[in-house]
Amino acid sequence: MQQPLRPRARSQAPSPLGSGAALRWGVAFSTLLTGLIWLLGERLERVPLLPDRGAAWYYWQLPDPTLLTRLSAWVPYLLHNLAVWYLIYLAQKQRPAYTAGLHPFNVWALAVNGFFGALHVLQTHLFYDGLAQDVSIFSSQGSVIVLLVLVLIMENRRRGMFWGKPAPLSRQVVDFVRKYHGYFFAWAVIYTFWFHPAVATAGHLLGFFYTYLLMLQGSLFFTRAHLNRYWTFGLEFLVLLHGTIVAVLQGNGIWPMFAFGFAGILVITQMHGLGLRSWAKWAILALYCGGVMYVYSDRGWAKVNEVIRIPLIDYVLVFLLAGLISLGLWVARRLRPARAAG
Repeated sequence: MQQPLRPRARSQAPSPLGSGAALRWGVAFSTLLTGLIWLLGERLERVPLLPDRGAAWYYWQLPDPTLLTRLSAWVPYLLHNLAVWYLIYLAQKQRPAYTAGLHPFNVWALAVNGFFGALHVLQTHLFYDGLAQDVSIFSSQGSVIVLLVLVLIMENRRRGMFWGKPAPLSRQVVDFVRKYHGYFFAWAVIYTFWFHPAVATAGHLLGFFYTYLLMLQGSLFFTRAHLNRYWTFGLEFLVLLHGTIVAVLQGNGIWPMFAFGFAGILVITQMHGLGLRSWAKWAILALYCGGVMYVYSDRGWAKVNEVIRIPLIDYVLVFLLAGLISLGLWVARRLRPARAAG
C-alpha cells in the first residue's frame, strides 16, 4: 500500500531474490503459521476463562494474570514494534529506488516478522495472555479502522475516493501520509497481533492469517510487490471477508452491516484502482444493489440504513483525519520560523 518516495542512489545492492517470489513464499509461510495455530488449538481449550461480559469485554484472557504472563506479551510486542520501526527508519534514510528484488532491510523485516510471528504462538501456549489483559478491546479495533482510513487517504490521487473521482484533500496531507504511514501501519498491525492470544477459533484463525499477510506487506516496502495493485486490493478485500465471517460466527444477526458496508467501500472507492472497464464497474454495482435488495426484502427495509453505516463512518473519518493532519502541519510550519529565530 506504500507509495514511492523520490529515490536516490542505493548504498547496497538488492537481494537477487525477487520481491514477487518473497510475496508468494510469505503467503505460504503465513498459511503455515495459521495452520500451526489451528493444529495446536485444542490444547488451549482447557484454559479456564471468565464468563463473557458483553461487547466491551474480551473473553480470551486469564482470570488471574501475573506479572510474568503480562511481561510475556508486552516485552516481545515492544521488541517487535521497535525492531520494525528501526528498519523503516533505516529504509527511509536510504530512500532507495523501488526494485523487483529485495533490499537488505526487506530481508531483515521478513526475518523479524517471521520470528515474532512464530514466537507469539509459543508465547500463547506458555503464558496464554496477550495485550488484551491490560488494554481495551476498542483500542485494537480502532487501530485497524484508522489504518484502513489512512489507506483511503493515501490512495486518493491514484484511484479517487468516490467512483474514481479524488476527494478534495490537500496534497501536503496525502504526501505526509504516504511518507510516514509505515510507522503507524506497523504499530497498528503489530499491536493488534499481540493483543490476541493465538487461539484457534474460526474468527481468530482468520484474523491471524490476515495479520500475517499485513506484516508481509509491511516487510516489502520499497519493492514492486509492495505496490502491486491486485495484491493491495486483495488485502483490502479480506477486510470484507473477515468482518462478515466473524459477524456471522457471532450469531448476532448484524452480518449484513459488515458485508454490505465494506462492500460499499469496495464499490465506491477500492475497485477503481484496478483499471476495470466501465461495464465491469457497473456490473459490480448492479450485483451489489441486487444483493442489498435480496437480503433486505426479507430482513426488512427499516434496517436498510445498516448498509451505509460503515462507509459513512469511514468517509467522515477520512476528512476528519485529513483535517487533523492538516492542522498539525500548519502548527509545525508556524513553529518552525519561531525555532529558527530563537
